Amino acid sequence: MAGSVNKVILIGNLGADPEIRSLTSGDRVANLRVATSETWRDRSSGERKEKTEWHRVVVFNENIVKVCEQYLRKGAKIYIEGSIQTRKWSDQSGVEKFSTEIVLQKFRGELTMLDGRGDGEGGAREEGGFGGGFSSGPRAQSAAPREDFSADLDDEIPF
Repeated sequence: MAGSVNKVILIGNLGADPEIRSLTSGDRVANLRVATSETWRDRSSGERKEKTEWHRVVVFNENIVKVCEQYLRKGAKIYIEGSIQTRKWSDQSGVEKFSTEIVLQKFRGELTMLDGRGDGEGGAREEGGFGGGFSSGPRAQSAAPREDFSADLDDEIPF
């Protein structure tokens, strides 16, 4: 293999409302806390068990930041595509700290809202009947809603 791949795909729920902040450059960033869970039955007791992992997601794409700010709320189910990065810094007392994050860069990454609820609790629906998919990168030049093209499909097969 000539190269390597750094791609993370998560489907999970927001543990808090998005935190939007501005950098000194004027760019805006969204910080998300996403929970993913797996469930299983304990073999010995038959009891249902659940394990939840928490992921830090950092969004640098301005269009996706706008979507996070306007539509996402705690509890929303989302699909995220990004890359994993670990950053290191020193706190005020000089102790080195590390944080591993899923990062959606300015021109890469994808966020899709999987909830259809527009009640402000756990997701939203894009106005105009569009779905909630927003991406950047090779599949789209700008982060825009994905349209539902199923109405354009002809039900007749030509053969």
